[in-house]
Amino acid sequence: MTKVHQYYVYIVTNASNNVLYIGVTNNLESRILQHREKINQGFTAKYQCSKLVYYEEFQWVQDAIAREKQLKAGSRKKKIDLIVADNPEWLDLSAGW
Repeated sequence: MTKVHQYYVYIVTNASNNVLYIGVTNNLESRILQHREKINQGFTAKYQCSKLVYYEEFQWVQDAIAREKQLKAGSRKKKIDLIVADNPEWLDLSAGW
């Protein structure tokens, strides 16, 4: 039996929704918790980004990485349009985890 892998490309923001961070992970719940607890002292810790507003799921890591690069290369407007299309109220999709 073949194990099915899951990879995620995600966008987190801060409380005022004015900073966007795009990342990729194989464990979305754990990664969001790391952002909340500021485990890594980098961009998301500095800008208080821990609110999950968008994610996509992939079976293959190569596809997830390619999508992450595509999103990062896009304009801020395209990122916002993507979030609004799926999550118009910018709710925290990880609330209750």
